[in-house]
Amino acid sequence: MDRIGKYQPDKIIGKGASGTVYHAIDTFSGREVALKVLDMDVANNTDDEHSNFMQFMTEASLAGQLIHPHIASILEASVTDDSGYIAIEYVSGGDLSQYTTSGSLISQEDAIQIAFKSCGALDYAFRQGIVHRDIKPQNILIASGTNIKVADFGAAYLSKTLDSQTASIGSPLFMSPEQLGNLPLGLHSDMYSLGVVLYLLFTGQRPYLSKTLPELFKEILYTEPVSASSHRSGLSKDIDQMLHRMMAKSPEERYSSWAELALELAKIGRLSISQSEISDSDKFVALKKVRLLGQLDDAELWELVQICKWSRVPSRTVIVREGEGGSSLFFLGSGQVKVTKQDRLLNLLEAGECIGEMSYIKDGAIPRQATVETMSDAILAEFEKDALDKLSLRCGYQLSQALLHSLVDRLVLADDRIIKAG
Repeated sequence: MDRIGKYQPDKIIGKGASGTVYHAIDTFSGREVALKVLDMDVANNTDDEHSNFMQFMTEASLAGQLIHPHIASILEASVTDDSGYIAIEYVSGGDLSQYTTSGSLISQEDAIQIAFKSCGALDYAFRQGIVHRDIKPQNILIASGTNIKVADFGAAYLSKTLDSQTASIGSPLFMSPEQLGNLPLGLHSDMYSLGVVLYLLFTGQRPYLSKTLPELFKEILYTEPVSASSHRSGLSKDIDQMLHRMMAKSPEERYSSWAELALELAKIGRLSISQSEISDSDKFVALKKVRLLGQLDDAELWELVQICKWSRVPSRTVIVREGEGGSSLFFLGSGQVKVTKQDRLLNLLEAGECIGEMSYIKDGAIPRQATVETMSDAILAEFEKDALDKLSLRCGYQLSQALLHSLVDRLVLADDRIIKAG
């Protein structure tokens, strides 16, 4: 196929209502992309084709606007009188639909992690004034493991647009009651749809089994699904209650925010995973509580989650020792540590504090200035200097600024204690 803009398509990977999706190569950078090429026939005057064209234009309008680690980036878009394309980040692992049948289910722990990351993506989109409106397994792509990318914002409701947009766009099984009623949409509509996705991931069964659309819509509006645990042994009542709330008929009965739902998912995840494991959701929640990281946005926190080494550390374990070398930076995810210098107590640190910032800032050129030892079992995040050097420019800058402020505060506190002790 001929080149389109700077992109060279090499194979078809999908077909949609508005055109064809190709795997393509950016001939400038060599990057793989998913290239949506508009079928210009959809711009005809029939209602269905005009709706499809408007969905294509909606997604095109978001090019460069959605920057989040769990959203497939819309890299570039071009629409002229006789052609149109959208270049989207290529995600090679397929989508969640491959895990929604009874013979191919993923673990409930993995499903919880996927849902947690989806919450972050959809919360970010909502804060940009966007309701996705078509959350379904096919639109949540697998990057690797439980790392996902929410995709296909063609059906999105954009609160900032001046054009009127109908609410009743979406895939029938996943449409919220308010979508069916053509009512105003907010974050709770996507939350309902994510609940249906989770129900499928947990059980491999549809929550509604009607064979006709009128019957399906009636069930969505008036019938409570059978509890997920009745389909799959080992699912807890906490999961049943969470799904019931996510899929409540009234938006007001669902979780008040994406953050509230994410915390519930993190709590359920902690109860279900092995004590030796540390889930991505727990890692993110731990860093979210670190005061000096308060200036970092969620995308930058996810950068930190992915580059560090996490471990459970028993009580009375020395993390760093006075006089020894090393340039790693540590964050305390849980527990308590004591900081001593020449056997004199300098400080007690709780979860959310950092350790080793002076050696990190000096790139290991000076030895550790104090000994840090756990006083209880703890969760520790270790950031090696080489890994931190690979952070994005803004994330690295924000972290460096925060560490300098923290270092000054620590030095002032240590001086005060030494003077009083003397």
